[in-house]
Amino acid sequence: MGGGGRSRVSPALLLGREERTIDDPRVAARFKEKTILVTGGGGSIGSELCRRLAALGPRRILIFDMYENTAYELLRELQDMFGADSSEFVVEIGSVRDGIRMEKLFDAYHPDFVFHAAAHKHVPLMEHNPREAVLNNVFGTLETMRQAQRSGSEGFVFISTDKAVNPSSVMGATKRMGEMLVHLFSGKSKTVFSAVRFGNVLGSHGSVLPLFERQISEGGPIKVTHRDITRYFMTIPEAARLVVFASTMAQGGEIFVLDMGEPVRIYDMAERLIELSGLRPHADIEIEIMGLRPGEKLYEELFMSKEHAVVTDVEGILVSNSVPPDSEDVAQALDRLREAVRGGEDDAIVDALAQAVPTYAPSGKIGVGGGH
Repeated sequence: MGGGGRSRVSPALLLGREERTIDDPRVAARFKEKTILVTGGGGSIGSELCRRLAALGPRRILIFDMYENTAYELLRELQDMFGADSSEFVVEIGSVRDGIRMEKLFDAYHPDFVFHAAAHKHVPLMEHNPREAVLNNVFGTLETMRQAQRSGSEGFVFISTDKAVNPSSVMGATKRMGEMLVHLFSGKSKTVFSAVRFGNVLGSHGSVLPLFERQISEGGPIKVTHRDITRYFMTIPEAARLVVFASTMAQGGEIFVLDMGEPVRIYDMAERLIELSGLRPHADIEIEIMGLRPGEKLYEELFMSKEHAVVTDVEGILVSNSVPPDSEDVAQALDRLREAVRGGEDDAIVDALAQAVPTYAPSGKIGVGGGH
């Protein structure tokens, strides 16, 4: 079966529920005439955040990314979509790990709001590259938070993941560290720090939808790691809308959790996608079970055992009532991680990460390992 002429299946058709929408005047009022920095702005979530925010009339949107191609494509798209007389769109290339680069960026633009989407997100790859995961997801986040605080930004939103809950992967543990940093920085400056935690985003880079579509276009099989593996899902626009709105609710230190309905079985999604492509599961396209990958577990959770969901006045947005970690404990954990990163030994880095995140059970030490 050739893939060239096949129309792409809408991610919304695979959700198993209605997409959530929010229409509230508080959103536009908050961002109008503001300068907004989106790290990882060329990525799936970052670029959609830029599109949503651009429609709210900000003065300037800074697209910050390591990869110039996607950032440049987004720049041209925004310029074509909103015209020359709208907001100013700027691309800046660099890494959140580079302290000098980040300091100059904040000094040049003094962003009012920061949406921190830059991260290494691929679970199995980060199992094999824990040093890079820690440098980017922990210390890159720490550097960006420091600069936002120093610069006096109004708000900072850290994009987290359900894989941060009782993590079994390096990636999930580094994201949990990001949530802990939100608590650490909250209340120490006028900057309002918050986090938004959600699950898999259909159609994003590295997600199952484009992978399965490619496998269908090649005639199959679709490869699923486990027959019973489940995940929470959102569409890219749905996630971006809720992230933007949750940021308007932040008072400082919250972990907002986006309600994604019931988890979806990946195997069922694969069958549905085959049918939506006009084919028959197990006849035209086979589904092959591959086995769980490093760091992967059968199901994800939205809250840890000591957390509880607090309902907000906005449908689809919950808040975790988790107790903030002790600031001295977090500072010591960061020192241990720095030392382990300097040493460069993967085992020492994972051990330091496990000490930093008490709920982290490294893959290989448990029966089932996060992230499809």
